[in-house]
Amino acid sequence: MAPSVQALVLVGGKGTRLRPLTLSAPKPMLPTAGQPFLTHLLARIREAGITDVVLGTSFKAEVFEEYYGDGSSLGLNLTYVTEDQPLGTGGGIRNVYDSLTADTILVFNGDVLGGTDIRDVVTTHSESGAEVTLHLVKVSDPRAFGCVPTDASGRVTAFLEKTQDPPTNQINAGTYVFDRRVIGEIPVGRPVSVEREVFPSLLAQGRHIHAHVDNAYWRDMGTPEDFVRGSADLVRGIAPSPIIAQRCGEALVLDDADVAANAVLIGGTVVGRGATVGSGARLDGAVVFDGAMVEAGAVVERSIVGFGARVGAGALVRDTVIGDRASIGARCELLRGARVWPEIQIPDGGVRFSTDV
Repeated sequence: MAPSVQALVLVGGKGTRLRPLTLSAPKPMLPTAGQPFLTHLLARIREAGITDVVLGTSFKAEVFEEYYGDGSSLGLNLTYVTEDQPLGTGGGIRNVYDSLTADTILVFNGDVLGGTDIRDVVTTHSESGAEVTLHLVKVSDPRAFGCVPTDASGRVTAFLEKTQDPPTNQINAGTYVFDRRVIGEIPVGRPVSVEREVFPSLLAQGRHIHAHVDNAYWRDMGTPEDFVRGSADLVRGIAPSPIIAQRCGEALVLDDADVAANAVLIGGTVVGRGATVGSGARLDGAVVFDGAMVEAGAVVERSIVGFGARVGAGALVRDTVIGDRASIGARCELLRGARVWPEIQIPDGGVRFSTDV
């Protein structure tokens, strides 16, 4: 018997804004509060009572199936459909059409950390009689996002991508509910943008697109700044996740990590499995991946330290991404958006923003 609702998660992007971390792993598989980011989303889907999930993959597609298998460990039935060439958001949705067996399809962008009740979005879709329902959230500055005005009944009236004079603060939150037959109307075999082509075309035809609007937690995890903040919000209980049973406080230290007693961990810091934090080190809003090392007296703020990477004694790392197995020498200073590629070795004192010895 076919499920009444299926979920589709789009995880095919290359995650270029998070390089160098995504050179070796797809963005949804980067560790976030102790789990691959995608696991938090899959757990929310399962919590909503949806068990049949399709993953639309492309970049490093094999990583997902190797990790999740058939999905049974999460209580899910996972199906994988891979794009041979990039098809965009709309094309990616159309590409999985033959694997969709339910009449109602819940679609997620795989790089969004959200807190809305998924069941409420599906209920809005059912009760409104719409062909497509968009989850919208209200933000203080909508100019960088898809802006979506609605009428008094909640019906979508336009879809405006990144306009500089937005008529509303409601933005596209990257979660949609489709009637399956509408997905079948998306053009086949070419790149299609659901935001720039599919939704505007449906509106032009007078089709019913509805909105579910709320103020739930929402964050696009596509940049280092948002990735760090989203991870910290999960640790501190600001962003919900079914797999984090309780608020962890100011830091989450994972199994087999070695943290010196006088190290300071605050701001939602995560210390990965087998990682080491030395005496007197200070980590504030840091994401330290498995096997990494932060040596004595180093300061790491709002930064990501990749798998097996090293931050030397007395170094200052702020608003920076350090790639896997890179080594930052003692007393180095990396600030304001610096990115260090995997395996790079920076000698002691090799990079500084001050003249202090």
